[in-house]
Order: sequence, then structure tokens, then C-alpha cells
Amino acid sequence: MSEVTSPILELQRQRMLLQMEYEQEKDAFQQLKQSQGAERLVARGDAWMPLRVGRNYYNSLNQLCVEVFRQATPDDEEPDDHNFEFGKPVQFFVVDPQKDHAIKSLFTGSVSYVDGDRMVVAVPDGSPLVDLQITEGQLGIQLFFDETSYRFMFEALERTMRAKGRLGYLRDLFYSQQKAQTFAFPDMGFDYLNPTQEHAVNEVLRAKDVAIVHGPPGTGKTTTLVEAIYATLRREPQVLVCAQSNMAVDWISEKLVDRGLNVLRIGNPSRVDDKMLSFTYERRFEAHPDYPQLWAIRKAIRELRSQRGHKEAWHQKMDRLKSRATELEIRINHDLFGQAHVIASTLVGSANRLLDGMKFGTLFIDEAAQALEAACWIPIRRAQRVIFAGDHCQLPPTVKCYEALKGGLGRTLMERIADNKPETVTLLRMQYRMHEDIMRFSSDWFYHNLMMAAPQVQHRSILDLDLPMTWIESPLSSPSDDTTIPSGENRNKTNESSPGSVGGTSISNASEAQLTLLSLQAYFEMIGRQRILEERLDVGIISPYRAQVQMLRQMLRRNEFFKPYRRLITVNTVDGFQGQERDIIVISLVRQNDEGQIGFLRDLRRMNVAITRARMKVIILGDRHTLTRHPFYRKLWQYIQSLKS
Repeated sequence: MSEVTSPILELQRQRMLLQMEYEQEKDAFQQLKQSQGAERLVARGDAWMPLRVGRNYYNSLNQLCVEVFRQATPDDEEPDDHNFEFGKPVQFFVVDPQKDHAIKSLFTGSVSYVDGDRMVVAVPDGSPLVDLQITEGQLGIQLFFDETSYRFMFEALERTMRAKGRLGYLRDLFYSQQKAQTFAFPDMGFDYLNPTQEHAVNEVLRAKDVAIVHGPPGTGKTTTLVEAIYATLRREPQVLVCAQSNMAVDWISEKLVDRGLNVLRIGNPSRVDDKMLSFTYERRFEAHPDYPQLWAIRKAIRELRSQRGHKEAWHQKMDRLKSRATELEIRINHDLFGQAHVIASTLVGSANRLLDGMKFGTLFIDEAAQALEAACWIPIRRAQRVIFAGDHCQLPPTVKCYEALKGGLGRTLMERIADNKPETVTLLRMQYRMHEDIMRFSSDWFYHNLMMAAPQVQHRSILDLDLPMTWIESPLSSPSDDTTIPSGENRNKTNESSPGSVGGTSISNASEAQLTLLSLQAYFEMIGRQRILEERLDVGIISPYRAQVQMLRQMLRRNEFFKPYRRLITVNTVDGFQGQERDIIVISLVRQNDEGQIGFLRDLRRMNVAITRARMKVIILGDRHTLTRHPFYRKLWQYIQSLKS
């Protein structure tokens, strides 16, 4: 049981830790911008260059937008992943080849949405868009430091510290061991849910203050949460659903729409297709019958502004147009919000002015174990009770400042409440994704051996008599692309590299990257090309290190053997695979040194995520002598060896 402190003192400590994180991230951004060239930023996924400019227009929210396209370089058959997503601040720049490729900053904006190689950027009125057309040199766009998210988190902490009423009650409850209040009524039955899922939904419905749905990998957390939201809406007219990332909001929103609920998505989705766009606020706003009239009035206002005058008649006309536009906006918003069963946004997005004054009976926070505590307090002020869903044994919140992490910034509000009030937690125990032997190690280490495999997946495998988990030893020498991998007897020295072109602290291992593809090739040859293509067996190649991911992507593009299978293979970091699953998972652990240094592989939650993405087969590549000095990897090695007997 955790030690309980004064809520105000704890929130003040959270504010101090968040301030440390803010300053570290801001300093790191400034240093990165000054020390790294545009090509390095592109390699990190923090910039697009070269850039082609498309049209500019005013969107339905009356924002000036410019459309840009990422152009592939000759080496790029498929561009690498990037870090751009809705709401992030960006800055246009130009690289001057005449001045040692110096970066000249232009103007800033924010991502309206991004899909593939196309991005729409909202920019302030009066931005010099002509600069994007007449620049000499290569035009690019880079991520800019995000002050807004921090401002909303700081404001949320201050508001919570001062709070009276319901917000003050929830604050004091969450930081104490006081029992959360519940309603008393018999269990309800829910078709298509297993007993632990059904129990979780009933616990959500009975909670007056707070409930936690703890969903390990493959246990149907989203299915359970959707059913809980649907059942809640039989008692309440509307709920607020939030998550840390746009991707998580998209996922739960899509499932709620499939369940027949009217979802209004505040902020644009990370995956832009017709289904996702159909429930966004912007698309619904445009589809409203009153929108053409509003658009015409806004156009008239812009034209009148360009003919700016000082006569009283000009001001009177401008005031009339603005008044009519405001009246129409209020009417459209009243209709959109009045018809919606679910309002969905990111945690930071819940600070949107569109939600000003709105209150909800229930707030659902999905992927709550990935959210900073300060971010959770942003939407909690709007709610009477809070339902958390997630898994604190998977990916934690991203904290870049070591001192802040050490001080406890990475500990989430969901973890805090689970420690103080274990009675509010329901563990989903039946998983539907993995072969039992893959599940068992994760269950033993992370979930007190409480997990069960559903009968339909318990013994599912790709090949008869195949071992569901394999550990392949990494070679210690560093062969060139045209040499074979040496056997264990020929080991000589470490091949773990220092930071490469990606920058930061990322490392790579060329020998292990080559062995990764050779191992996958050997497994594909055992399965057979026809079966892989007919059954569309999909593969995830995962490495905790971005430099290794980029090296593997480059090797994969050049490898003729994998050409027919390119669409079936995804290479990404652990974070990039959160929430996904594949038939086959290949994990390259990279670390290989005499000192047994494994860096952030010590964050075992990342390995839990990596292993549990697999349905039927896990292939791990790693240097046993480096990794097994840590008890987790020693136990993992021993477990995999035991499967052979």
C-alpha cells in the first residue's frame, strides 16, 4: 500500500516535477534545433523535406490552412514513419545550400490533419504564404516546441489544488485510502462478454466515484469499455471519452460508432479516411444545413476586412455580419452537441473552448496508464465520476527528464488509485490473442499468473510441432552485407554501435539486424511462399531502438527475398506497436557489451508489450551474455529453453 500524503502537497510536487520536464524538453528542443541539420531531423521523423506546397483555403472552423506534401527522395521507396499528428505545433523552414545548408525559419502553425505524405497546416491569418512559393533552396516543415499542452496541464493542476465541490471531493478521494462509494444493485448480464468482462462492466455501473478496468494484452479491454459506455448511456444522456493519444481516441471512437452510438470527435483523427472523418466535429459542422449561409457570411467578413474603412457604416456592417455569424455558430454547435451520445477527444483536447461550460456524469479515460497525472486532471473537472481503463504493466507515460522520472512523474493517476483503492480494480483475465505458451511468461511475471488463454487460441500455431517462442543468439562480429553470419564459436567482440544518424541516444547493431532478416527468411521458407500470401500471415519486426528500426527498414527495402511480402511486414519501435498484434513478432534487442549494460531495456513494460503483440510466434534476437545478467531476461531465456523439453 502506498503512503498517502496531503492532496495539495502531492499536486504541488506534481507541478514541480512537470516544470522540470517542461524545462528539460524545451532545452532539448532548442539544442536539437541548433545542433542537428535538417537531414538529421528528417531521419528522426521530426521534419519533412523536401516539401511541395498545395492549395491554401479557409476550413469550416474559419482557420487559414495550407496543404503540403512530403516528396520522396531517390532512396525512399516508402517514407519512414514520422511524429506529426493533429494539434502539434510546426514551423516552416528553408535550407540554404549557399550558406552551408543553414536553416532559416519562416513561420509557425499547427497540424490540422496528416495522412500518409499529405498534411494540412492551420496558420494564423496574415501568415506570409508567398514565402513558401518563392523560397530558394529546399523547403521543409519541422515540429515546434509544444507550449500549449504544458500550459493546459499546469492550469489543470492549479485548478485542482484550488477546487471545491465535486472536483475537490475527487481530488481528496484519489489521494487517500478512503473507500470509493458505490451503488448496490444485482449484476446485469451482457451478451458476448466473458465472466470477467461482465463483472468489469457491472463494477463500472455500480461506481459512484471511480472504477478501474485493468486490461492486459488481448483481453478485450476495448470491447469491455465500449459495452460499459453503451450501458452507461442507458442512464445518462451523454458521456465524455478521452485518451492520451489521437490514435487511442480514434480506436475507441470507431468501435463506439460500430456499436451504433453518435460520436462527436473533437480534434481530427490520426488516420484520415471517410469513416473516421464522418464523426469529426469539423466534418459534421460542414454538413450542417446552416453551414453554407455561415460560410457566405464569413467570406463577406474577410472581403469587408480587406477594404477596411473607418466610416460608421463600415463598422455597422461588420458588426451585423459578425453578430449573424456568431448566432449561426451557436445554433450549429447546439445541434451537434445536443445530438451526440459521446464526446471524444484527447486529454489535452478536452480543454478545447468548444467544451467550455459543459459537464458530464461520467468521464471514461482509455489507455490511462500512458497518461501523465496532470493531463488526466484536464477533463476530470468536467465529470461527476471517472472510469479508468488501461494496463500499467504496458507502456508508461513518456518522461524525458530523468530527475522528474525519478521523482515520480511517470507514476500515473490510475496507478495511484489502484494502489490506494484495490477494490476499484477489475482485472480482465481471459485473453484471445496469443498461444498459451506466449501468454504464460507474461502472465507469470506481470499478472500474478492469473491470465487464461481462450480455447480457440490456446494451441494455435503456424507450423506443426513449432515452438511458439524462440531465442536466437546474436553474432558478435560485424559482417558486411555479403558475408554469412558466423556461428557461436567464431564470436570475437561487441557489435553494439554508438548513436548514429538518428541522433539522441539511439543505438544499433548491424550484425543483429542482418541476422534478424536471415532468421525471418528461414522461417518464411519453412512456411512456404504460397501459404504466407494466401493466408496473409503478417509480421511485426520490433526493436526498442529507433536507430535499429531504421537500419532494419533500409535492409528490408534492399532485400530481394522479401519483395513479395513487403505489405505483410511492419518494422517499428515498441511504442509504434502499442495496441497492435501480428501473427509473427520478431524482436531485435540490440544491446551487446561486456559490461552487461542494457539501458532502457530495463523498463520491462516495453518487453511485455513487444512479446504480447504475437498471436502464434515470437522470435527474439539478443546477446544472452549481455542480457541475462538481468533477472527478467535470465528468466525469459530459461522459460524459452524449457519449451523445448
